[in-house]
Amino acid sequence: MTRIVSPPVDASLRLSRPWLWVALCAVLLSGCGAMQRKTAAEAEASAAAGPAVERAMLAANIAGEWRDPKNSARDAYRHPEETLSFFGLRSDQNVVEITPGGAGWYTEILAPYLRAEGHYVAALVDPAMLPEGRGRDYQQKTMDDFKARLAKHPEPLCCVHILAFDPKQPKFSAVDGGIDTLLTFRNVHNWVAAGTAETYFRAFYAALRPGGVLGVVDHRAKPGADLEKMKKSGYLTEALVIELATKAGFTLDARSEINANPKDDTDHPNGVWTLPPTNRHDPEDGAMYQAVGESDRMTLRFVKPAQN
Repeated sequence: MTRIVSPPVDASLRLSRPWLWVALCAVLLSGCGAMQRKTAAEAEASAAAGPAVERAMLAANIAGEWRDPKNSARDAYRHPEETLSFFGLRSDQNVVEITPGGAGWYTEILAPYLRAEGHYVAALVDPAMLPEGRGRDYQQKTMDDFKARLAKHPEPLCCVHILAFDPKQPKFSAVDGGIDTLLTFRNVHNWVAAGTAETYFRAFYAALRPGGVLGVVDHRAKPGADLEKMKKSGYLTEALVIELATKAGFTLDARSEINANPKDDTDHPNGVWTLPPTNRHDPEDGAMYQAVGESDRMTLRFVKPAQN
């Protein structure tokens, strides 16, 4: 089950494309800009303007004063401008980010970047789909924290649509016209540990339009690491992630070392969670792990083949 977690919108306000959150933006904040999709001529003109324009727009939003300083402090490790540019992101696209977390790290960049001409969808686990217990409580807190983050800066973060999904049967294709880009940052290791990774990659393939891009960033294990070690450590081999994606139907389009960290030997007592920002280590080891920084990460771009 996939659930739209947005205030109801009067049917008379809906646009020709049934994007409930577009109408919501028009109601909540006229400053959200013109939300109609570009014509073919306009899209061609935007493409002709080149990636330099998109990079400048990204840079401006990365520098936005609405970003949490704790999030901005991670830019040196996560390289948002280079990463999103590598994935070929454009400001007129339909973009879905999978489980952005309560802090909305990429949300603070993507939502204002896409609000004028594109659409940003944050797909979060629906707590109602989980049994009572710690897992449900955690996902409810994540949802609540995420909404609170949006409310703190309603203007730049006005046009976020929250898509609540069932983690047992994830579906992300509730977007008229198809998804251009689907992004997942540091999530695949959780699905591998839970045994649900194949289900998620199949759902990604079903949701993306032909020619659409799946962008993956995750903690990178040394080649040859066995599955049980990967589950325990949180580090995955590139080979495993590529296998999961290609098995679902994707083609590996490119890989990048943007988020590589040669200081990380991936051998830590508490796996990847030993390192920042989790810092699950003895207090006396803090300086050592701060010197390492965040984990060594793979950055992979997959494409759903275009239909003939």
